[in-house]
Amino acid sequence: MDFAMFIALLAATLQLATPLILGSLTGIWSERSGVVNIAIEGIMLTGAFAGYTVAEQTLDVARWSLGPIPGNLLLGVLAACVAGALLALVHAFWSLKLRTDQIISGTALNILALGLTAYLLRLIYDVGGSPKLPSTLPPLFVWNLTNSHGETISAQFTPIMLLSLVLVVATHLVLFHTPWGLRTLAAGEHPTTVRTLGMSLDAIRYTNLAIGGAIAGLAGAFLTLEQVGQFNENMTAGKGFIALAVMIFGRWKPFYALAAALFFGLADASQVLLQTWGIQIPAEFLEMLPYVLTLVALMGLVGRTRGPAAVGQI
Repeated sequence: MDFAMFIALLAATLQLATPLILGSLTGIWSERSGVVNIAIEGIMLTGAFAGYTVAEQTLDVARWSLGPIPGNLLLGVLAACVAGALLALVHAFWSLKLRTDQIISGTALNILALGLTAYLLRLIYDVGGSPKLPSTLPPLFVWNLTNSHGETISAQFTPIMLLSLVLVVATHLVLFHTPWGLRTLAAGEHPTTVRTLGMSLDAIRYTNLAIGGAIAGLAGAFLTLEQVGQFNENMTAGKGFIALAVMIFGRWKPFYALAAALFFGLADASQVLLQTWGIQIPAEFLEMLPYVLTLVALMGLVGRTRGPAAVGQI
């Protein structure tokens, strides 16, 4: 495999890993503060729908732009983040105020998001799939390379793809190098200490769930506004659950989760690599790889992992 193909494969891996990176960061923000969040799938799906709907409905209104990015797409990204944060706060309210079992709360939100987005899609567009947007978020950087056969290969790096890497670094710095991060880690490990010091445990957890929800909403915006350009029922297709496995695989640490997400993304992009090597494997087996790796991670075959000590505790 020559350098051009390697860069193209790297770009494809990052593209496929982006929703997993963002989803795993959502889990880290939530569970590091002590709240189990399996609603990532539903939050991501809600963000995808909200982002697409706002972008499509403001197509003729928001004609301004920020650089190469049209205004309606920027509004769509903002709407996706807000919708994700709000749904995450619903999970926080059910879990912390109403004392609902956190796994049941997350499951309920996943079911709610699946049904509600499908209903609203048919209500607004009268179809099971939405019209395609005339444009998606444009790439910020395009690397054109020539391979050994003289063919030109383009590697595109889009805004949310690159922003996901920035958020990995930001999450690491905030959690492990700031006072807020210290409070968050204490909330997930020793909540009694947080209360003893007079800090509001609920405030810490509500805030962290809202931040995580906004990040999951951004992952949804990536799917509709950057990758596909339209919304379809259940288009997340389990990516939120795979993101949970990525978080566990990454031991609740941002950089480890990034490495795990890239590994899962490479498994998803492996069809290109195997074709390059001349290995013919049915596409169905390759499409199974991310889900098989998810089962492997959740079964603990990747090694002993330990989550925050007080996760799931009120």
